[in-house]
Amino acid sequence: EVQLVESGGGLVQGGESLRLSCAASGFTFDDYAIGWFRQAPGKEREGVSCISSSDGSTYYADSVKGRFTISSDNAKNTVYLQMNSLKPEDTAVYYCAAELMACGTIWYEGDPFGSWGQGTQVTVSS
Repeated sequence: EVQLVESGGGLVQGGESLRLSCAASGFTFDDYAIGWFRQAPGKEREGVSCISSSDGSTYYADSVKGRFTISSDNAKNTVYLQMNSLKPEDTAVYYCAAELMACGTIWYEGDPFGSWGQGTQVTVSS
């Protein structure tokens, strides 16, 4: 059974950093895409970043480019999202998701991902 567990969320001030972790079990990362998504109250889910385990390709939403970095430790079956220069508009519940595919151009929609974690809250105060 595929399981994803996010951690690392919290309350920070604008400009500070957080590192989210997504620990996976029940599968190995080979050939999987691992994505990070977020959903703020009253807003639709938004793709944040994706990493293709097959070749390490990374993808980012324009809103986080230059501030967020996705990485993976395949030996630990864990994907990280380093978030720097956080802004109040980054406040949301952050989810990781996994699917046997490459991120490609479809990752941002979220729908192709079949396995999701429970989410971790990130709150950025101004």
